[in-house]
Amino acid sequence: MKKIIATGLTLMLLTACNDEPATVTKEAGTVDHPKENTDSKESSGKTEMENHEDKSEPEETEDVVQEPEYKINENNWSIEPIAGQNAKVVLLTIDDAPDKHALNMAEDLKAVNAPAIFFVNGHFLDTPEEKEVLKKIYDMGFMIGNHTYSHSSLPDLSPEEQKEEIVSVNELVESITGERPKFFRAPFGQNTDYSRQVAAEEKMALMNWTFGYDWNKEYQTKEAITDIMVNSPYLNNGANLLMHDRTWTSEALTDIVKGLREKGYETLDPTKIKTP
Repeated sequence: MKKIIATGLTLMLLTACNDEPATVTKEAGTVDHPKENTDSKESSGKTEMENHEDKSEPEETEDVVQEPEYKINENNWSIEPIAGQNAKVVLLTIDDAPDKHALNMAEDLKAVNAPAIFFVNGHFLDTPEEKEVLKKIYDMGFMIGNHTYSHSSLPDLSPEEQKEEIVSVNELVESITGERPKFFRAPFGQNTDYSRQVAAEEKMALMNWTFGYDWNKEYQTKEAITDIMVNSPYLNNGANLLMHDRTWTSEALTDIVKGLREKGYETLDPTKIKTP
């Protein structure tokens, strides 16, 4: 029986992102003092008090570090409150960005004040125009995640190839936005021991998803994808929603957010999630 379940999960995982599964509950695979003034009062024309004031240094200000409020549950990839925060939240994520619709999706999300993570592939950042699109998405306040360079299955690659797939995207994103990604999502949800190690070295949190449907032919209309994303049996507190840079998903995005909010769900700001 265990062998049958394991085989089923593997087949589900190998259908995602262009074939990613509708749900993921377990990650596939083997599974970051100025120098004193010695001049006299007479020569300087200043009193002792004035000299003292000149020598005083400006007060140093400390950067305020925001404590994380949520964490990723790696058993089912949901998002959980750490200490009494609202549990009825969902996380919006967009994979395979920035292809044809990511900028429009970001603009629509911004218009309804819905945060999200855009997981990017390096092969969509080859031209100055594509890089400008990513910069615009970042400048609108959206988190940028790492989805590898070419969207290859990591278990099929050598350790050196896996590292290049991951680190090259971090370097590319940083060159465009000034910030390295804080989250890593492996293609098809398939991490390896080595990709986990690289993500840790790069100080990225691993992330898969709770459910997603927009690669499935029966959900490739605005109406169908809206309905299933809002009424999925897997929708619950902390659901991690996987969507893609696709025409039908872009058309449905505002209605999806509206439907989730009508059910009482808050769209979570990913900056509140704990990362290494």
